[in-house]
Amino acid sequence: MRIPDEDAAIASAFESLYAGLRRITPRVELSLTAASTLARLERTGPHRLCELHAPEGVTQPAMTQLVTRLERDGLATRSSDPADGRAVMVGITDAGRDAVARRRAERAEVLAGLLRRLPAGEQAAIVAALPALGSLNDLLMEDRKD
Repeated sequence: MRIPDEDAAIASAFESLYAGLRRITPRVELSLTAASTLARLERTGPHRLCELHAPEGVTQPAMTQLVTRLERDGLATRSSDPADGRAVMVGITDAGRDAVARRRAERAEVLAGLLRRLPAGEQAAIVAALPALGSLNDLLMEDRKD
C-alpha cells in the first residue's frame, strides 16, 4: 500500500513532534500512562475501572495495578458504581488534579519558550491549526475506545 507523500509527511511530523514532547515532559512524578489516565479522569469525570485500559492501550491487569498505585499515592480514588455495586469506579483526587496541573504547567513553560523562538507567522499558523488538531485528537480518542 502506497501512502501519499503529504500523508507520509504529516505522519513523520507528528512522530517527530511526539518524540520531542516526550523528551520535554517531566517524568519525575508520573508515567505517561498515569498522567494520561489522570488527565482523562479530570477531563471527563469518574470511569469504571474496566473502561480505562483500552484508551490507554494497556491490559486490564496493568490498569488495575496503575490505579492501585495512583490510589496509594493519593491521586485517585476507588468507589462502588452506584448503578452496579459489583463494578469499581475510579475518580481523581485534588492531589491528582494538582499533579496534572503541575505537569501541564511545566510542559507549557517549555513549549512557550520554544514557540517564542519561531517567527510570528509560524506561531500564527500553529494557533490557526489548533481547531483541526483538536478534531484529529477527538477522532483518535474515539478510535481508541473500540
